[in-house]
Amino acid sequence: MASWLSDPFAYTFFARAMIAGVLVGAMCGALSVFIVLRRMSYIGHGLAHAVLGGVAVGLVLGQDMYLGAVVATVVAALLIDRISRRRGLHADAAIGVVTTAIFALGVATLSVSPERINVEAVLFGNILGVNPTDLWVAAGVGVALLATLVVAYKRLVFATFDPEVAEVHGIRVGGSEIVFNLLTAAVVVASVRVLGVLLIAAAVVVPGAFARLVSRSLGAMLGIATMVGVGSSVVGLYASYHVDVPSGPAIVLTATAVFAVGFVGSALVGRSAARARRAGPAGVEGGVEHAHSHEGPLVG
Repeated sequence: MASWLSDPFAYTFFARAMIAGVLVGAMCGALSVFIVLRRMSYIGHGLAHAVLGGVAVGLVLGQDMYLGAVVATVVAALLIDRISRRRGLHADAAIGVVTTAIFALGVATLSVSPERINVEAVLFGNILGVNPTDLWVAAGVGVALLATLVVAYKRLVFATFDPEVAEVHGIRVGGSEIVFNLLTAAVVVASVRVLGVLLIAAAVVVPGAFARLVSRSLGAMLGIATMVGVGSSVVGLYASYHVDVPSGPAIVLTATAVFAVGFVGSALVGRSAARARRAGPAGVEGGVEHAHSHEGPLVG
């Protein structure tokens, strides 16, 4: 068992992948709680598509992958915030319009350019190919996320649960929304190399969804979702190494399995509790009715 755990670390790429996986898992897990509570699960999927567009345009122009990704996601986040403020339009509509347009721009750029990029790595991630730059990017975004949660935790929570009351209490909900969207964009960019465009949406939803199933305390949800994100990365990487499957899908499938267990478990607990509630009052009422049925003849 010890060798099963330690042997992969004989390879430098696995050690780097594990560090990247833990960082990305923790970030996506913590962020997923707010995404689930805000009912913005589509934003991870949308911003990831915007990343592909930015990466494609950036590389075709001879720029670094991260530069194109950052520009695309920042522009997308700001446009989503602006469009969603229009009366009658919700965040999901804004996300669909903006991110699909940027994604289409990237695909169109690739189709007319002789420059070739590894689209598969962008789509599905390449965690075993992370380099020190990728680790520094993930660490920097992780520190920014932690600092934001520490400094603006109460404002984020207030704006998440009751934005109208938050405005009355002097909280700039609009500013909080922009910060949240930019933070989500940063996490998505930092996660692209690890999980890829197609899998980021699951990473920023599944841990928070599981935590929502098993807890009603926001603090507990943050802790649970972060642990699910980190644990899924660790288990998924080991599975990837020993079973020889792609790392990104292994991580997401691990998190999904955890969610499935939580979903089934919470359903069983809910049914058991409902059955107990029905049995309790029914038993009492039945006993009372039985007593009354005997009281009549005795009194008479």
